[in-house]
Amino acid sequence: MPSEHLALPQRSGLQDVVLHLFTHHSITEPVLIPAVAEPLLVMVLSGSAIVEERSQGGEWESVQVQEGDFYLTSTALPYEMRWQTRGGDTFEVMHLYLPHTLIDQASRHLLGSQAGPISFLDISGGRDDLVRMLLEQIRLELVKRHEPSSLFVHSLAQALTVHLVRTYRDPEAKGRRSNALQAYKLRRVIDFMNQRLAEPFSLADLAEAAHLSEYHFSRLFKRATGLSPSQYFIRLRMDRARQLLLDTDRSIIDIGMEVGYSGPSHFSQVFRRQVGIAPSAYRNPEHG
Repeated sequence: MPSEHLALPQRSGLQDVVLHLFTHHSITEPVLIPAVAEPLLVMVLSGSAIVEERSQGGEWESVQVQEGDFYLTSTALPYEMRWQTRGGDTFEVMHLYLPHTLIDQASRHLLGSQAGPISFLDISGGRDDLVRMLLEQIRLELVKRHEPSSLFVHSLAQALTVHLVRTYRDPEAKGRRSNALQAYKLRRVIDFMNQRLAEPFSLADLAEAAHLSEYHFSRLFKRATGLSPSQYFIRLRMDRARQLLLDTDRSIIDIGMEVGYSGPSHFSQVFRRQVGIAPSAYRNPEHG
C-alpha cells in the first residue's frame, strides 16, 4: 500500500490515534478503508484527482477533489478507494482516526458532564479552514520535527476534536456503533502481519496482539475489513509479492520464499488465485 504510517510520540497520551499519509501519482490497486470504531477524517493535502469509491463488490462512484477538501465519515462497512491524479500532480492525502476518548472528552466539555456518546454528520468534499490548519500542523509536527512535542500534538488533536463536535455533530444520531475493532488495534495487527509474512499464519498471535480472544478478534477483524484474518494475511503476502516482482529482479522462487511459500508451485497457485495471472506474467505482461 502506498502509504506511510506515522507512530505518535511515546507518552503523548495519543497512542490510540492512527494517522496515515498516502502520496502517489495514481492508485490503480484499490486501498481498503476499514470499518473501525472511530470516525475517519480525510484531508487532501496537495494535488487534485478523480477519486473513486465503492463498497466491496459494488459499483465505483467517482468525484473530483482538490487540495483542502476533507471528508468525515463513520462507516459501518469496509469500502475501497482508488484515484487518478489530474495534471500530473502528486496527490497527497492524510487519514486520521480520532479515538472516542478524545471525542467523549470534548462532548462532555461542550454539552455537559451527562452528555452521552455522539456521532458525526457525513461530510464529503467539505471545506473548513480550521480543520485544514489543524491537520496540517499535526502532520508537520510529526513529519518534520526531529523530536515531536507530545504536548503540542495532544493540544492540536484536542482543538480539532472540539471543533468537530461543535460543527459536525449529528443531532439526530443516537449513540454510535459499538462492538467494532478500534483503529489502533487494527493497525497493530496489520503491522504484526507485515513483519511476519514469511512465517506461518497464527490466529492466536494476532489475537494476542489485539488483546482479544481468538473468537472475538476474528469476528471484529472480518467486520472491519470484509476478510477473515487469514484471507487478509494472504492479501498482504500477495501485495508484497507484486511489489517485489515489479521493483526487483529477484527470482520468483526467492520472492515466494520471502512471502512464506517454500514451493514455487504453491506460490504460483496462490498468486494466480488472488491476482488472476501467474507471477511470471505479472512481471512481464507482454510475454504473459
